[in-house]
Amino acid sequence: MEILQLKDVSLTLNESRILRKLNITFWQGYVHAVSGPNGAGKSTMAATIMGLEGYRDIQGSIIYRGRNINKLAVDERARHGITMAWQDPARYEGLSVRDFLMASSKNKDPEVINNTLAGLSMNPAQYLDRALDKTLSGGERKKIELASIIVNEADLVLLDEPDSGIDVESLERIFDAIDLLKKRGTTVILITHSLAVLERADHAFLLCHGEIIDKGDKAKIMKYFQDKCIPCGHKNIPDEWEPVIGK
Repeated sequence: MEILQLKDVSLTLNESRILRKLNITFWQGYVHAVSGPNGAGKSTMAATIMGLEGYRDIQGSIIYRGRNINKLAVDERARHGITMAWQDPARYEGLSVRDFLMASSKNKDPEVINNTLAGLSMNPAQYLDRALDKTLSGGERKKIELASIIVNEADLVLLDEPDSGIDVESLERIFDAIDLLKKRGTTVILITHSLAVLERADHAFLLCHGEIIDKGDKAKIMKYFQDKCIPCGHKNIPDEWEPVIGK
């Protein structure tokens, strides 16, 4: 059963066409990957799905659970069960980890918050009263952000470059969290150009210059990505592709 569909979704930013008639169906309860080289439009696609400011003036339709959500702001999409973990998690000066997770939590149960942190190899006693600021490493902030998504019990989770700026141990904990989300029936969309992250998916799409050029199981896309995309110099650019000027 599909949970999210992009139907002929195109987006132009700064007079350049970034996304070109994307037609993608994401199935409920699966871990999907959207892969491709840097500059392919992956993060732009995620921002468009999330409805971030500056990314809602699209052509085409975004259908979530059978409803067109083109006009919904990011907070409205969040209330409907869509959430996103950023490539560079935000810092919140003056806000404690405890307050951040409690605000994110669906049932406000301190035990659930404690267990979620512990499951990400973060001792609650060491982290709950710390400020969510620059004193935390990038890997720590990523795991805390992921903890907030887990306790929020979102239906659809976008993870933008989850391996960016973290060590191997932290990445393993993030992989554990992805497995937990899948067991709960959450739909996960991994935005990545990493083969290690791509390997965690059930199904994958290959994006190049704003167009889906292939899709299938992860083994198929991993082989294509390995052989033709690292590095590819954008050899897969469609012949008809060109910037949109003055439109």
